[in-house]
Amino acid sequence: MKTGRYIGISLFAAFSLFVVACTSEEPPTPIPTPEPTATQVPTVVSTPPPSRAERPTPTTSQAQVAPELLQTPERVGDERPTGGVFRRLWADPPTLDPALVTDGTSYDIVIELFSGLVKLTGDANEPIVSDLAESYTVSNEGKTYTFKLRDDLKFNDGSPVTATDFKWSWERAATPATESPIVDEFLGDIVGMQAIIDGEAATADGIEVIDDFTLRVTIDAPKPYFIAKLTYPIAFVVNRENVISGGENWTDEPVGTGPFILKSYSIGERMVLSKNPHYWGDPAYLDEVQLLLAGGSAMAMYENDEIDITGIGLADLERVTDPNEEISKDVVEVPPSFRTSYIGFNVEEPPFDDVHFRRALNFAVDKTLVANAVFSDLVKPATGPIPPGFVGYNPDLEGLVFDEEKAREELAMSRYADEDARPRIVITLPGTGGSPSLTTEVVADMWRRTLGVDVEIQQVEWATFLQDLHRNRLQAFSLAWQADYPDPHTFVDVLFRTGSSINNTNYSNPEVDALLEQANVEADPVRRIELYQEAEAMIVEDAAWLPLWWGVEGKVLVKQRVEGMTFPPLSVPIYQHVWIDG
Repeated sequence: MKTGRYIGISLFAAFSLFVVACTSEEPPTPIPTPEPTATQVPTVVSTPPPSRAERPTPTTSQAQVAPELLQTPERVGDERPTGGVFRRLWADPPTLDPALVTDGTSYDIVIELFSGLVKLTGDANEPIVSDLAESYTVSNEGKTYTFKLRDDLKFNDGSPVTATDFKWSWERAATPATESPIVDEFLGDIVGMQAIIDGEAATADGIEVIDDFTLRVTIDAPKPYFIAKLTYPIAFVVNRENVISGGENWTDEPVGTGPFILKSYSIGERMVLSKNPHYWGDPAYLDEVQLLLAGGSAMAMYENDEIDITGIGLADLERVTDPNEEISKDVVEVPPSFRTSYIGFNVEEPPFDDVHFRRALNFAVDKTLVANAVFSDLVKPATGPIPPGFVGYNPDLEGLVFDEEKAREELAMSRYADEDARPRIVITLPGTGGSPSLTTEVVADMWRRTLGVDVEIQQVEWATFLQDLHRNRLQAFSLAWQADYPDPHTFVDVLFRTGSSINNTNYSNPEVDALLEQANVEADPVRRIELYQEAEAMIVEDAAWLPLWWGVEGKVLVKQRVEGMTFPPLSVPIYQHVWIDG
């Protein structure tokens, strides 16, 4: 369902709306819940998205990675009781096909059902480890990777996993018929893959099956972040017979290699995961994970013992953290995620094709006021794409901070200073017809009051939103981006490089492209960071985004019977280590 209306509410009314309803965008609590990403995530007040933090590649200096980025508790051995059911509120995923995942709602399910050669961990000293690969080596020139698979690997149907399965899975992801919107960004470095993407070949010379347990991969240039990109779902292995025999509906009964299998799925009602009996590693403790998809009030469901975890909205924060309240015993501290909320502008669409107009919109928003008065400082005003604590974060990047005088000066310099000559402006958000994003309403009100710029806000269903986003059909949009792997490349390059399939703003700056080209192959990690920071500063000055918020530490509620639940600031399989005590 699509809704659209003009925004003319006062800032005071917006504040009042939030205090009373607390139902729109923006995260008072960073609890991992369904949302969009590879990447993209819509921001939701009561249930913010799963974190997506990056990991450094083996060639990245560990000193450059904040230790808290990767920490998770140690396993405690086999004394954990087996069995039990873990329940949480979720949403229907747009896809369960690893080759098509571009959102957090899908991502956090797919990583439980499928797996790849390597995976992210919670260990700061060893952030990327072998998974289905027992080991791997990299050639001296940094272009050839040789993976040795474990010899006891099986899909969840009991059939063996071989190197040929990986070659087939990756080439299938690149085939035009698969319609993966991100394959060129994640697998396009492999020699020969671009020809498949372009429909000019069926196989890639850069993927060689040496024997059943050995896979050799050659990329076009030494790239420090390449191995980290293989932790993303598009590089996971799928079962050829399952995909071919299942046709368009093969993910109704997916055959994977992750710690869980899809036991059942009723759209709009419930999804149930159960432990994979053929998983190569430590088996899951839980019997089932039940994901409730029908919606509802998360807090009410939690207090009625229908779910085991929930975020905490501002309206409930004081009550549930009161030590005199029994529910306060369930409060768990959650670290900030590496996530940046923003409004993106399609720079090829008027009026956003004018840099002065985009800069005017940036200068007109008092993010500090909104963070304090609306969100009680549960969000932090963002100055650029890379969030604090992340590899490459620049604390000296000032950004286009609130300045009414500069906002009006920039508008006067733009081609759209005359309101009568200004085209209709539509900001699109993911949603299903409820109250639109509070942040977007407040921002729109500031634009109207400071600049006389009126905008229309429309909501579209999430899967449709993603489709329009990837096809660059949106004039402007409100989203959040979370890191996929441990390198500034995931924030700066893929989002703003000319021609990137994830560059949803159509931003293009030859000077930025030149810096990114240097950074992507620079061997010196310190120099690489400097190059990415130079590029980021230019991007901020060009105002392709209005950066909004970075996350801060938050609180969630978790039932005391749930043990082993972790909240890493990146998405890794988590249910495998959870158990129910009693």
